[in-house]
Amino acid sequence: MSTPVKNLPTWGFISLLTNCVLLLAAFLLIWRQQELASVLATITYPEPANLNLDKQTFTPELGPRHKLNYKQWLEILQKEAKAVAENSPQQLTILAGDSLSLWFPSQLLPENRTWLNQAISGETSKGLLKRLDLFDRTKPEMVLVMVGINDLIRGVSDQEIINNHQQIIRYLREKHPQSQIFVQSILPHGGEDTTWEGRKKLLAIPNSRILNLNQELQKIATAQNVVYLNLYPLFTNSQGNLHQTLTTDGLHLSPQGYVVWRTALQIYTSKKLVPPSENQENNYRQDRI
Repeated sequence: MSTPVKNLPTWGFISLLTNCVLLLAAFLLIWRQQELASVLATITYPEPANLNLDKQTFTPELGPRHKLNYKQWLEILQKEAKAVAENSPQQLTILAGDSLSLWFPSQLLPENRTWLNQAISGETSKGLLKRLDLFDRTKPEMVLVMVGINDLIRGVSDQEIINNHQQIIRYLREKHPQSQIFVQSILPHGGEDTTWEGRKKLLAIPNSRILNLNQELQKIATAQNVVYLNLYPLFTNSQGNLHQTLTTDGLHLSPQGYVVWRTALQIYTSKKLVPPSENQENNYRQDRI
């Protein structure tokens, strides 16, 4: 006499399907991190001359913008975001952050995308949080956030930086629910080789602290179902400092540094990740209550 087969209840099927999607997403992220490491391991970084840029004199092509104050920067970024929103370009990708993003050479940004640079030199996580509404009307496919080093230089606590990142992620997810949000790790500094004018303040921040802070940022990115892009190990030397060939002064990046960053972005932005599951969306809503 055969035993009757019990039908799998609906909630059980949904739970099984959700777990499968989560497992697939985990495998995909692990594979991409491994792919990124293997690709970068084969890169021969170009000499500054090959990019027609001298490491020692490398400055971004911002023209008179270098003389703008913060209020003027906000006005410029608002106008640019408005123009982009009115044209609704395909594959819009937004850079949001401080001078590291601001100075990203346009010729080194991954191709086949429309880039909107919403970064300001000297920006902090609190400052970025307050001005995210500047590009509310845009419809980005991706938003890339990197901010935090200026907070550390100004003495902001790790917890405040983490709290600001949490609010940044929540805001972006609410205003741009169809966008892929990337939280990028804070980069190390050059240690004793730093020549930046604020060297003393920078050296007061151990790179081990930045590494620990990045681990916390990874946790909140995972909890809020956004992509964490771990650039930190790609820029460090054997002492754990920012590699000399990748920086101009121990804080800002050289052309070679932007080549490394570009390669990482090419790998991560060339394919879409698995979209959030219904269960993850519910967790996100509960987290905001």
